[in-house]
Amino acid sequence: MIDWLASLDWAWPWAFAAVPLPWLLRRAWRPAADSGGEALRLPFFDEAVGLVGDSQRRRGRSGSMTMAWLVWLLLCVAAARPQSTGEIEIPPRSGRDLLLAVDVSGSMAAEDMRIAGRPVDRFTAVQRVLTDFLQRRVGDRVGLLLFGSQAYLVTPLTFDRGTVAYQLQTSAIGIAGRETAIGDAIGLSVKRLREQPQAQRVLVLLTDGVNTAGTLQPLEAAELARAENLRIYTIGIGGDSQYGGMFGMLMPQVADQIDEATMTRIAESTGGRYFRARSAQELAAIYAELDRLEPAEQHGETLRPIVELFVWPLSAALLLAALLAATRLLPRRREALP
Repeated sequence: MIDWLASLDWAWPWAFAAVPLPWLLRRAWRPAADSGGEALRLPFFDEAVGLVGDSQRRRGRSGSMTMAWLVWLLLCVAAARPQSTGEIEIPPRSGRDLLLAVDVSGSMAAEDMRIAGRPVDRFTAVQRVLTDFLQRRVGDRVGLLLFGSQAYLVTPLTFDRGTVAYQLQTSAIGIAGRETAIGDAIGLSVKRLREQPQAQRVLVLLTDGVNTAGTLQPLEAAELARAENLRIYTIGIGGDSQYGGMFGMLMPQVADQIDEATMTRIAESTGGRYFRARSAQELAAIYAELDRLEPAEQHGETLRPIVELFVWPLSAALLLAALLAATRLLPRRREALP
């Protein structure tokens, strides 16, 4: 009880100045002056007063006046807005504005990845690992960009990581074309992140090939990113070899080459890092490393929630006012009955 009273505060304490207002108005509102004329004299006045129960009426009037004063006092208390402060809270705030650029070109259909011992294509492995990665980015705003022959922003920056994961899961290989426009993907990312705080701009770009389409060269796009303080982490995905079918037999094929030198220069020139993922396990380890390099959650300013309590004195005042009206009206209705 003592702790609750200690946390009690008043938003508008000046409202208590209105407490004596009815008393002041009553004092200022004087009765009309006596005209000096003769009043009607009743020799049996005392007996008449006794018949109507003067003492009982005075007690009822006194009780009504006390209740009216209590109603007014409760209204003044409610007008002062009593508040109670809760426990200190430290809410999370956005640590990063993180844009994920994922390659959906035709080469992502190569089945050189394994999940739970089952061979899967590269894009399926990316979908699985990125979904787990998104679940850990609490407090971040995340966006999704897909690129093939062209680059498209699928999901703008949002705190709704579930929507980003859904858009990734429902995407398909070749949806943006069969070639690879790495430079255009970086250029579009720069455009979308330009208005965000400089210390929070991060792009994670995942591809399995070399730049074969688009109007902007990757290194030129990296210069634009560096000028806008956009940090880029590049990931090259793909096994050293892949297998294809021929007459019912599995035959080794040469894997698509990744331009690792360009990917490394893009990352290092913008303050990021280049990673190579040859398996789903390595890809998961890379995103775990990104969690360490780019912490997802930071603590914001401490907050102490405020609970408004004016509803309680206001409700009590309305209840007493209704009760007072009922006690005044019931006797009159009884007197009106024959």
